[in-house]
Amino acid sequence: MEITRSRPDSRPGPAEHFTGTVWLDELAAPPAPSRLRMFSVHFAPGARTAWHRHPHGQVLYVTEGTGLVQRRGGPVEEIRAGDTVWTPAGTWHWHGAAPGTFMTHLAVVEAAADGTTTEWGCLVDDARPE
Repeated sequence: MEITRSRPDSRPGPAEHFTGTVWLDELAAPPAPSRLRMFSVHFAPGARTAWHRHPHGQVLYVTEGTGLVQRRGGPVEEIRAGDTVWTPAGTWHWHGAAPGTFMTHLAVVEAAADGTTTEWGCLVDDARPE
């Protein structure tokens, strides 16, 4: 067993992957053979990810606020504190805060054998999210 009492500093979400103000906190990246990665992601009102997908899917657990999620071809759906979202492997999707509120979620992914956790696509268009 290992207890980690410190972690890397919070870092801003890069503009090529996020619209608006987003902060990322890496919570867990255990050594091999584990490929688990866990982040706490803090979205300012209206901030969101670009379209993206994960090689082994993704679990989101909303810890505070109200957000929005959409899978390609599906409706935009509201998520709230206490909700868990499972996105299957290879599914293009985006998620972020609703326009009037902050939203924080825990994001859990499994890296591929090459270490890749996310394939990024284009930013989400305000006029037409899909």
